[in-house]
Amino acid sequence: MNLGNRNGRSSAFLALSLTSLVALTFSQSWAKEAAQVAAQPKKTVQKTAQVQKPAVKPLPAVSVPVSSAESMLQSRIREIGQNFNGDIGIAVRDIQTGYTAAYDGSTYFPQQSVSKFFVALTALDRADRGYLSMKAPVTVTKADLTLFHQPIAKQIGPGGYSTTLDSLMFRAITQSDNTCNDFILWKAGGPEAVRSFLADKRISGIRFGPGERMLQARIAGMEWRPSMVGANFYEARNALPMSLRRTSFENYIRDPMDGATPLGLVDALTRLKQGELLSPRSTERLLSIMSQTRTGANRLKGGLAPGWKLAHKTGTGQVLGGTQAGYNDIGIVTGPDGRSYAVAVMIRRTASPLPHRMQAMQNVVRATISYANALPASQRFAKRTQTEPYKAPVQQPRQPAPTGLQSVAATVDALAEEDGE
Repeated sequence: MNLGNRNGRSSAFLALSLTSLVALTFSQSWAKEAAQVAAQPKKTVQKTAQVQKPAVKPLPAVSVPVSSAESMLQSRIREIGQNFNGDIGIAVRDIQTGYTAAYDGSTYFPQQSVSKFFVALTALDRADRGYLSMKAPVTVTKADLTLFHQPIAKQIGPGGYSTTLDSLMFRAITQSDNTCNDFILWKAGGPEAVRSFLADKRISGIRFGPGERMLQARIAGMEWRPSMVGANFYEARNALPMSLRRTSFENYIRDPMDGATPLGLVDALTRLKQGELLSPRSTERLLSIMSQTRTGANRLKGGLAPGWKLAHKTGTGQVLGGTQAGYNDIGIVTGPDGRSYAVAVMIRRTASPLPHRMQAMQNVVRATISYANALPASQRFAKRTQTEPYKAPVQQPRQPAPTGLQSVAATVDALAEEDGE
């Protein structure tokens, strides 16, 4: 009996010891493996954890909270875009924080004379690198003439007109002189030089066309010939079958060879203002010239509040059957406190009356100013990295429609500025 009890106790003790030994061995093995896993790089840790543990259901993505001022801006921009009679793209970027509100911001819109901005950037970049002199004398001859608006043509005599690239750039931006711009373009290396600049600076969402002459001729359905200079272009265009003109016009609107996205444009404007594209001296020079732009006085500029400033470049395309392909304005709006905002309003196709187009552009500037005034002081320089997620538009009170006299005045002003593009 005692022997049996002793044998039973021995068996139990042996079983317990074996169990403890197995547990201890497993614990040591697990600890060793855990230490090995912890010592592995982060990617391997994640991979090992996925093998050893059941998959965990991912949590839904949570967007960065936005302020009421940012929500208001996005809502207002969306409302302006949705209520416009035509294809419009809008983007506004807070240069201090990076916050961006947009409507159809990733679509390519015809630039037209907005592209002069990129010609100026390319020329100044080449000057910064010592490849081009903006102050050296140059001579513009009648062989350099283009088409549409070119007031310099009156100053070109039999011996040409002597000037500098800097002076031509001033006229190309402020007056939108096509011949001045085209002269700078080819002195800077032509369209390929502009495309190389865009690629080198990693500016995305921007295309550059073949130059003023070929661009406008192809939109009309022709290939450029030297005999088309000046008013001869209109005669050649009017002689084309309307079906050909319509097809070429629609093809251009659908896939513009000089297209740019509103988001790409505000990115380029932001980087210019921040000094990322040019030397400090060239940056200051270009922004100074853009602040003296004469065209488009009733576009973005018409929405400025007292104390606010605008450095900008307009663009206006050809008209066929009452429809216009390209009616644009881009620029940097700066408040009395020195904070700045990049703004781009691009209209691809519209038959809307000119005062309505101008009012849409002005309302974008007014919305930007309202955002600036409503933004809490603590957020005015806090860097952000994402735009606001989509929300249903909030109805805002509309601006009153122009009166009869206001419409007439705006139309007269618009016709005057259309000559500049």
